[in-house]
Amino acid sequence: MSLKAFHIIFITASTLLAFGFGAWSLVGYFTASSGRIDLILGLASVSAGIALIVYGKYFLKKLKNISYL
Repeated sequence: MSLKAFHIIFITASTLLAFGFGAWSLVGYFTASSGRIDLILGLASVSAGIALIVYGKYFLKKLKNISYL
């Protein structure tokens, strides 16, 4: 497995984890009477997920001529 393929898998997993944690935290904020920390963490995680998507597109565009093998 090349470094490019590993990087794509790692960015995809990180993006899914960020959105998953963000959704879990925001659901916890809206359903339970928890503090603002759940809202802050949820919004920060969703923002990180969006930033990871932007970074992934940049990475794929930058290394489009390099093989996955």
